[in-house]
Amino acid sequence: MEYKTDSLLVYIREGREMTFGQQLKLVVSLSLPAIIAQLSYIIMQYIDAAMVGSLGADASAAIGLVSTTTWLFWGLCVAATTGFSVQVAHRIGAGDFKGARSVLRQSIIATGLFSFLLAIIGWSISDSLPGWLGGDAIIHRDASIYFLIFSLFLPVLQMNFLAGGMLRCSGNMRMPSMIGVLMCVLDVIFNYFLIFPSRDIHIGTLTFFMPGAGWGVKGAALGTAFAEFVAAAVLMWFLLSRSSDLKLIGERGRFLPTFATIKKALHIGLPMGIEHIVICGAQIMTTVIVAPLGIFAIAANSFAITAESLCYMPGYGIADAATTLVGQSLGAGRRDLTRRFAYITVFMGMAVMGVMGIIMYVAAPQIIGMMTPVEEIRALGIMSLRIEAFAEPMFAAAIVAYGVFVGAADTLVPCLMNFFSIWAVRLSLAALLAPSMGLKGVWIAMCVELCFRGLIFLVRLQRGKWIKIKG
Repeated sequence: MEYKTDSLLVYIREGREMTFGQQLKLVVSLSLPAIIAQLSYIIMQYIDAAMVGSLGADASAAIGLVSTTTWLFWGLCVAATTGFSVQVAHRIGAGDFKGARSVLRQSIIATGLFSFLLAIIGWSISDSLPGWLGGDAIIHRDASIYFLIFSLFLPVLQMNFLAGGMLRCSGNMRMPSMIGVLMCVLDVIFNYFLIFPSRDIHIGTLTFFMPGAGWGVKGAALGTAFAEFVAAAVLMWFLLSRSSDLKLIGERGRFLPTFATIKKALHIGLPMGIEHIVICGAQIMTTVIVAPLGIFAIAANSFAITAESLCYMPGYGIADAATTLVGQSLGAGRRDLTRRFAYITVFMGMAVMGVMGIIMYVAAPQIIGMMTPVEEIRALGIMSLRIEAFAEPMFAAAIVAYGVFVGAADTLVPCLMNFFSIWAVRLSLAALLAPSMGLKGVWIAMCVELCFRGLIFLVRLQRGKWIKIKG
């Protein structure tokens, strides 16, 4: 599949005509590995939630309390990566491989410094964050430790995102997806030994001694961090020494970022960063709205968000493919092809996530049941997932259309659209419904807002103004 994918990507660069079947084949061949890569990150969160969930409601609530803030920092790292990877996609599309490698070199220094700054900020607020979010005092210590460990490993996470993003924008989706699967496996292994204490394991008539650190929430954070470290090391090694388009070994060039490169990166990445702040700020505000509802509501909200991620991550995988295809098509000056790839990816995302929504509605008891043994949390989590299932097709429209706009380096207007949708619709409605309806009201507000957001993104996609943006 990799050979066929590379051949079809050459069609874009060389200006050759592509049939609808070839376009669809290229979208699918890029989307499937990207979906696997995206799912791997969510499965890691699911693994952490399920393993920690077995320790009780307090441990689950500790991670759930700071989860929205970790997503904020996570999103800023993604935005920093995208500011450079879209430039690489445009240059590859134009056949400027030397220029693409130049951007890559500069991105290593720029994003490394950025993530180091984020790590310092995270470390400095880790003690106070649980209190700011309104969590119960009993979970403050675990929540603080979890966020501290996450923050200290942000430079590792940044290099993981950078290497994977650069490979995807060059058309190599397979390597990031393979390493994503490896990261999940390592996460399970590390968590197994770090979360739980030493114990005897009984299999039939046999008994085995299983060593363990017994670190609980701290072990979950370290297990994920160690898995990310291995993944980042392997991806960076492959990118720098084995990538056919982007390898830097044996080639000299400037690593110090230039003003022009940074300016373009800010043009692309800064609106994305602001958007992530907007979205995660809204999620943090949602946590503040949910926190007074009690520990069960906090844990159920966190579990439901993690479980729903299994449903919408395919959309993000297809969005990655859309960014690559739109970026390379515009870089090659193929605006007609750009529009066709945009429509194919968006409607494919809506179809896939529509099916996932049906599965999520039917399997909600099993999905939540795997994450917690606490009946009160299960009931709230199942209710939340079944409400959200109705929004999945329109959520897909927003996710994939946003990937299309990113590939066109058009990020400012979508950022403003997200800001209005989340803050004016979701938070206002959640604040209105939560006092009388509890957690149910919060998730109804989310469902309504996602449908509204999908609609406005479809309208912008159809109008086509984004396609005039030059990379």
